[in-house]
Amino acid sequence: MFELPKLKYEYNALEPFVDAKTMEIHHSKHHQGYINKLNAALESHADKKGLSLSELLLQKDSFDSQLQKAVQNHAGGHFNHCLFFDIMSPTPGEMSQELSAQIEADFGSKDNMIEEFFNAAASVFGSGWAWLVKDENGKLTVQKTSNQDTPLTDSQAPIMGIDVWEHAYYLKYQNKRPDYIKAFMSVLDWQKVSDNFRA
Repeated sequence: MFELPKLKYEYNALEPFVDAKTMEIHHSKHHQGYINKLNAALESHADKKGLSLSELLLQKDSFDSQLQKAVQNHAGGHFNHCLFFDIMSPTPGEMSQELSAQIEADFGSKDNMIEEFFNAAASVFGSGWAWLVKDENGKLTVQKTSNQDTPLTDSQAPIMGIDVWEHAYYLKYQNKRPDYIKAFMSVLDWQKVSDNFRA
C-alpha cells in the first residue's frame, strides 16, 4: 500500500514564498487524500498491488475503465505531488552543467525556458500542472496537463512540475497565480531537477 512520503523540510521552511498553512494542508490533506483513494481503489485488484506508482500509470490503459480512472486521478495525484514537493527546498542547489547545456540547446537560454514554463503554468485553464519534460533522447519540452494527469509515458519523463490547482496557493496568493509561480521559482531546487534529468 502506498504511503505519504515525509517531506525533506518543515512546513514553514519555504516561507515567505510558500506559507506553512498551505504546505500543511497541501501535503497532509490533499496529497494524503490521493494516496488514500488510490489504496482504496487497489483493494479489489490484488494483482495490481505489487506495481510501482510509475508502473500503474504506464499500464493504466490496460485496466478496466473504473480502475483506469482511479489510477489516472489518484496515482497521478500521488506521482505529481511527490515530484512537486521533492523539487522545492529552503536551500535550493545549482543547475548542473549537463542540464544547462540541454536547456541551451532546446530553448536557447535558461531565461527562455523559464519564460515558456511560466507562461504554460499561468495559462492552465482551471486546475492542472505545468511541466519540464525529458524525452527518451534527452530533449526537453514544456507541457501542461489538466487535473492530475501526468506527462509520464514510456518515452518521456517529467523532471520539474508546478501544481497550479488553487489549493496550492490560494491562502497566500488568492487569485494571483503569477505571483505564486514566481514564488515557486524562488524555492525551486535546480540540483534536484538536474538529478531528475540525469536519471
